[in-house]
Amino acid sequence: NHDDRDPRRAASERQTAGTRNPIVMVLSLTCAVQNYDWGIKGGCEVSSLGELNTGAPSDPSKPYAELWMGTHPSGPSVVSATGAGLKETIAADPTAHLGAKTVERFGDDLPFLTKVLSVAKALSIQAHPDKTLAEQLHADRPNVYKDANHKPEMTLAVTEFEALCGFVAGDVLAANLGSVPELRAVVGQATADAFVASPGGKDELRKVFTALMTADATVVGAQVDALAARLHAKPDKTPVDALACRLNEQYPKDVGVLCAYVLNYLALKPGQCIYLAANEPHAYLAGECIECMATSDNVVRAGLTPKLRDTAILCDMLTYRAGSPVVLDGERVDDCVVRYVPPFDEFMLETVTVAAGVTYELTPSQGPCVYLVHCGACTVGGEVAGRGSVLFAAAGDTTVVAAGEEGATLYRATINSRVYA
Repeated sequence: NHDDRDPRRAASERQTAGTRNPIVMVLSLTCAVQNYDWGIKGGCEVSSLGELNTGAPSDPSKPYAELWMGTHPSGPSVVSATGAGLKETIAADPTAHLGAKTVERFGDDLPFLTKVLSVAKALSIQAHPDKTLAEQLHADRPNVYKDANHKPEMTLAVTEFEALCGFVAGDVLAANLGSVPELRAVVGQATADAFVASPGGKDELRKVFTALMTADATVVGAQVDALAARLHAKPDKTPVDALACRLNEQYPKDVGVLCAYVLNYLALKPGQCIYLAANEPHAYLAGECIECMATSDNVVRAGLTPKLRDTAILCDMLTYRAGSPVVLDGERVDDCVVRYVPPFDEFMLETVTVAAGVTYELTPSQGPCVYLVHCGACTVGGEVAGRGSVLFAAAGDTTVVAAGEEGATLYRATINSRVYA
């Protein structure tokens, strides 16, 4: 059986039972690069991976913030061989690409979006809506809230990665209301006293945060200036004090500077991961990461941003859970794979490290997978790949990674295996 086609294509094309035609099981993708204000200028993961992925040279004068891998209309991936959108390619035969169970559970589109983030300065204090709120926001203001989906997410540190994430425990906030007079002044003495008297109460926490976030901008600005002056003269700054100073340099007089004393400050080491449910407050501060989320771009913002602030909605939507967030170190599956499993259906992440010259067969998923080659060179399902290559593997594909002479490290995003259990 002589085959004239590209041998790589032939290697990755397999008959899929019960579908109209054989589909290409592993597709190389060309992805979207986003240049946002908070991104890194002059060389970073996003500029380097983006340049290698798209073939377009990066501009050292521009900030490079995000590389998007998926089907979201704000940054859709394209199938490199055909020039067709990944979304449209999947839509031509959703069951073959996504698997019957995925289509039944999530519909005809890839249910997760994977990104690389390169963060030079703080992103806004934000939360992502749950499904009910997302539907309402999208119906009311589709120009701002561009889809009706919720957006749980997880963040895996590639470099050391700093974030504010969830509310500090009640006793910590009570102590901060006592030791940070500027925070107390903005919140108001009566609201602060009520919280200190009942530091575990969600209602009291809601009142403190709402008072802080809705305070008059002139009052906030004056108190942030006072805080910065006091900290400048303070010899024994805590890590949170140092963070407040840094945030004030990035966003002078902003209410987000005071949030350093209200939200948990985390510094993740490479390979550590956090996850964020809907309606939890957070702000990424610095570093580079891989992020996976439900396919949505809905963000409700209220600080550390030049963009629209929806403070009333943010204060109303939060769960007001308090305490340290869960940090995942990943579960080692075997010599090659470390798996990060959040409590969400739409996605999970794996790091795949294959030594030089080794061929490794990944555990097949009953759903689709997206691969990013982070370093080294390899073939993925017969497609030749190197740093910056992004590949889509259809549901059920037994994907084999054959590493070249320098080995290869990949990230794999896929649907949480509990969906198929």
